[in-house]
Amino acid sequence: MSYKALALQLTCQTINAYQTRDEAEAVMLQTIERLEKQLAASINFIGRDTLLVVVPEYFLTGFPITETTHQWREKAALEIDGRIYEAISAMVQRQQIYFSGNAYEQDPFFPELYFQTSFIIGPNGDVLLRYRRLNSMLSPTPHDVWELYLDAYGYDSLFPVVKTNIGNLACLASEDILYPEVARCLAIRGAEVLLHSTSEIGSPLLTQRKVAKMARAIENMSYVVSANSAGIADSPLPMGTTDAGSKIVDPKGLVLAEAGYGESMVANADIDLAALREFRQRPAAANLLARQRFELFAESYAKHNIYPPDTLLSQPAERQHFIRTQQEVIKKLYS
Repeated sequence: MSYKALALQLTCQTINAYQTRDEAEAVMLQTIERLEKQLAASINFIGRDTLLVVVPEYFLTGFPITETTHQWREKAALEIDGRIYEAISAMVQRQQIYFSGNAYEQDPFFPELYFQTSFIIGPNGDVLLRYRRLNSMLSPTPHDVWELYLDAYGYDSLFPVVKTNIGNLACLASEDILYPEVARCLAIRGAEVLLHSTSEIGSPLLTQRKVAKMARAIENMSYVVSANSAGIADSPLPMGTTDAGSKIVDPKGLVLAEAGYGESMVANADIDLAALREFRQRPAAANLLARQRFELFAESYAKHNIYPPDTLLSQPAERQHFIRTQQEVIKKLYS
């Protein structure tokens, strides 16, 4: 099977200037309305065989700047069964695609927190997968409430993969692409296409994340569909700081398509599932997945604790806590 995937590069409209939940959700709904017009036009131009669309990180809200965790949760974090997800679901059903995005999300098990969540919605409008970002500098992650999170959802929830008629799909968020273990854990669970919502520096240089996208594709013999923002509107940062470079990378690390600066549908390419599966089943030096020897590394990981789990079980999830924790980790590493 072959189909087209699109990493849709679009501007992120922030909600930082708004005070109430209703005001923020009104902006989100306007973003969804604008997004659907771009989706429909892009699919009409690229072709009806465009079955998979990925959009950037926190595309509905931007990120917290001066807001506390409580303020951002109340204003920006989506309710799992709320009207914003309903609006996205309705849009996806009308367009008949698989759609992946990234948002801050509330969780009933953790009423004081939010998690940054990448999701996949199928053509029937159902949320097929939720992936919570695992590595973040200043936001809560499952690792920060490790014991309680595992009690609530179990270990396999950390690395979800969904089998669909367009392949086995999985998500990584933002800088998770820099941690090879994340993509590897998804690949060994069967992931064939890694969907990467990001908001990263736009640069003609070979940035860390550009390298990582190619590396993760090669290491895991997977496609990577990575959507970056086309700037962040109404932010203290210069708008074009996070812009450009949305791309699709094939399982051999070749960039099949890449967008320049600004809103763009240029990052679209064919996903050839049959060729990928044949590649994975062929005995060869390039078949890296089939040559993994995990026992070599398991003991080293088990013996070394770097960043501590459960730090939010007894501390509020505020900026200074995350900075202080990292300072303590650095001191332990290099003292």
